[in-house]
Amino acid sequence: MNRQLVTISKAVLVSAALAAATSMPASAGDSRKAARTIPLKASTMIIEYNASADDIGIQFFLDSDGWQSVEIFSPKGEQIFGAETEGSLTRQGGGTELFLESVEPEIADLPFERFFRRFPEGTYKFRARDNDGNLLKGNAEFTHDIPAGPALITPVGSGEDECAVNVPLPVLIAWDAVETSNFGLPLEIVGYEVIVENDDVNFDVKFPADVLDLTVPNGLLKPGTGYIFEVLAIEESGNQTITEGCFTTEG
Repeated sequence: MNRQLVTISKAVLVSAALAAATSMPASAGDSRKAARTIPLKASTMIIEYNASADDIGIQFFLDSDGWQSVEIFSPKGEQIFGAETEGSLTRQGGGTELFLESVEPEIADLPFERFFRRFPEGTYKFRARDNDGNLLKGNAEFTHDIPAGPALITPVGSGEDECAVNVPLPVLIAWDAVETSNFGLPLEIVGYEVIVENDDVNFDVKFPADVLDLTVPNGLLKPGTGYIFEVLAIEESGNQTITEGCFTTEG
């Protein structure tokens, strides 16, 4: 008699437990079942070629509300980058923006043809996860369209590797329009960028493609001081080519 009561009680308890389990909401551990796919705010990948130093590399950038892991895949499906946050950074919510610039070998060591095989044209896929398990997705269209280097008009030195000297203030920087690729093919330039710097100054400004000169704001540069500068030509897919220069102001 007592054994029958115990057996019945166990059956009732098991049934009740199963009913309760099926009626409970999903726990925190089941949250990935409701994960969403969210577009990345930005995902870009470009070539930067320095026509003065004759070196080349890639840059990529992504932006999101928060990522815990990131992977980037080539058009062939090869993973070319991966990163994860750990510890307190993960508990903080992970990262948001991510910018990376590769090493830039000289063309003598990495010819264009080999560089192009290493990084083929096409769609590069950016995939990330946030702390809630959501999938963050973005694509970058990568091309081999590399602008020719802007030809400097002023300031220029008297020799190929010499800096311009006694440059009057305010300094005017001017260059010829870029209309072709580094290989002589027609190419659409969408803008230019000028950077002027030394240990005390870091001046950086971007222009539309119809602007071909810049007067550095009066008072920014000092008399009798040396500066280096870059003029970048940027084509429509984002690839950019640098021409470097240097000068010393008069005084």
